[in-house]
Amino acid sequence: MEGNMRLSLKVWRQSNTDAAGGFEDYKLDNVSPDMSFLEMFDVLNEQLIEEGKEPVAFDHDCREGICGMCSMYINGRPHGPLRGVTTCQLHMRSFKDGDTIVVEPWRAQAFPVIKDLVVDRDAFDRVISAGGFVSVNTGNAQDANSLPIAKEAADDAFAAAACIGCGACVAACKNASAMLFVSAKISQLALLPQGQAERSIRAEKMVAQMDAEGFGACTNTGACSAECPKEISLENIARMNREYIGAKFSSSAV
Repeated sequence: MEGNMRLSLKVWRQSNTDAAGGFEDYKLDNVSPDMSFLEMFDVLNEQLIEEGKEPVAFDHDCREGICGMCSMYINGRPHGPLRGVTTCQLHMRSFKDGDTIVVEPWRAQAFPVIKDLVVDRDAFDRVISAGGFVSVNTGNAQDANSLPIAKEAADDAFAAAACIGCGACVAACKNASAMLFVSAKISQLALLPQGQAERSIRAEKMVAQMDAEGFGACTNTGACSAECPKEISLENIARMNREYIGAKFSSSAV
């Protein structure tokens, strides 16, 4: 069709965590510039199935940029060439006819490859379980005005809570650090009155779990925030460091 593109794809294929992986080359014709990147992969997989080959495994769910499931490293960048965009919201008009596109999974010790482009991000869940919660009475709903919250604090908490836990920050970091993710989850609670009950221990526990999962240390390069599809601010890392020091003083005083 007129206006459609021909693309060459180099896609990472790996049958399981322990197997050796490698790139395989694929050709696609008639790719509409209005397709999303995941729709382009749907077309590739239909082609592979018709050829009697195994389709490429990749994570996806909402395809609306809010669930954090899509996780492709595209031409050397998490989620591709655009800022503030998830893989599922990246459209093929961001590429040109005849382009070669290299697609890999997230690369991090804490995110082992399950198959092809699918990685295990359970480490994030364990970090949240360590302290990313609040003590609340879930039996009844409180009136919305019973806990007055300053507008600036509410806005900052909302901005931190925009983190979708996709792991792009880890994939972008040369040290595979999860500091941006962890700091966002700590910040969204530390800024609100509901998060004060566990505040003295939250940062200490979550950072300890982050280290136990094998994530690297932060060296303030800033690649995490630059590649984050929700543009989570580095200010959250500074806040987490303050929370962590405060938690350490609180625990040592007990």
